[in-house]
Amino acid sequence: MEILFDHVEVLIKLSLAAFLSLIIGLERELKKKPVGLKTSIVIATFSCLLTYISIEAAYIAEGRDDINITMDPLRLAAQIVSGIGFLGAGVILRKGNDSITGLTTAAMIWGAGGIGIAVGAGFYIEAAASVFIVLVGVELIPPLLTRLGPQRLRMRDMSLHLWLSDSKHIDPAIEYIQQQGGKIQSIQIKDHSMELMPQHQLHLRISMINKVKPNEFYHLLKRQSYIIAIEIEAID
Repeated sequence: MEILFDHVEVLIKLSLAAFLSLIIGLERELKKKPVGLKTSIVIATFSCLLTYISIEAAYIAEGRDDINITMDPLRLAAQIVSGIGFLGAGVILRKGNDSITGLTTAAMIWGAGGIGIAVGAGFYIEAAASVFIVLVGVELIPPLLTRLGPQRLRMRDMSLHLWLSDSKHIDPAIEYIQQQGGKIQSIQIKDHSMELMPQHQLHLRISMINKVKPNEFYHLLKRQSYIIAIEIEAID
């Protein structure tokens, strides 16, 4: 009977770990991020299993009189945390516009492992509370700060490429962007005057108030006759 109870207990733990990680995975899936439902479930379920094995193996070793073994009940859990860091590094990317993406997803991977460890060790309420707090912090607080927080939190970062017909248009282009509310963070200028069609490329990283959408800003820039071509990318 005791053996049957042990099997039921581990099944409950594995199922709960999978369910809680499903919530985190769904949040990532809805945002089209690299780590979704399947990855979160795999990480949390196997983390839970390894934690359970680690604890049970320590108890079995302590219960034997013929062998003197001292074991850390959570020795495998410590290795799980290190191993998950390797997975997290794989989703952190540096994009061409010098922005870094994937940090939240990497943290979610680490969190999914934490859920598995917590459930495997028997901390059910703590695991569920952690999932709730994380979802509130990721889904509710950022939009609230965007509306009510400091101005910097209401700014949208953009990567802007402008192709200009002449170098004399560089200053007017920068001034026009600033007049539209753009705060320039960095400037890069490339001279292509030696090519068949001489032009100057202006690469800017700017911040604008959130209410100004990239497509609206595109049409504003398009009205300027000295701008040959435009490329805009909103940075998350």
